[in-house]
Amino acid sequence: MRSYARAIYVLIFGLAFSAAVDAQQLRIGYVDMKEVLDNAPQVIAGRAKLDREFRSRNDSIEIDELRADALDSRLQQANLTSDNTVQLEREIRELRRNISRRKEDLRDELSFRRTEEVQQLEEEINVAVQEIARRNGFDLIISSPVVYASPDLNITDLILEQLEVEFAADQMELSTP
Repeated sequence: MRSYARAIYVLIFGLAFSAAVDAQQLRIGYVDMKEVLDNAPQVIAGRAKLDREFRSRNDSIEIDELRADALDSRLQQANLTSDNTVQLEREIRELRRNISRRKEDLRDELSFRRTEEVQQLEEEINVAVQEIARRNGFDLIISSPVVYASPDLNITDLILEQLEVEFAADQMELSTP
């Protein structure tokens, strides 16, 4: 019975040792997705596109805020009749409520569009990660968030370079008639 138990221990130790040797040959990479989503040219171009898309609405809100501030100043400085004061206070209150509602709508729509843009880019980012993994012989790529990854495993710069190459190719393709 003792020799049977000893054989089991030797077998388990051998399997553990061979797994450790195999693990040493495993090539692992780490991608900081926050950095990719902050710096990829596709993301930067998407931000610029969203800025253009929502700029006029934001500017309109800012103009109305200036108008409300001017009305507030007028209310504080002017000697108005009580009827005019009540009317001006009502106008200011309605304008501020309208501004608040428009800001919230703009924030919600912008958040939705950002999410939509990122989801469209996820596939492109995944393809870039897979391309880098195959080209450089990685067995496993881990993306953030992780508790810890050695800087030696970080391949984020390779991914960003790949995305820059793909972005440039896409821009060239769009510019050719």
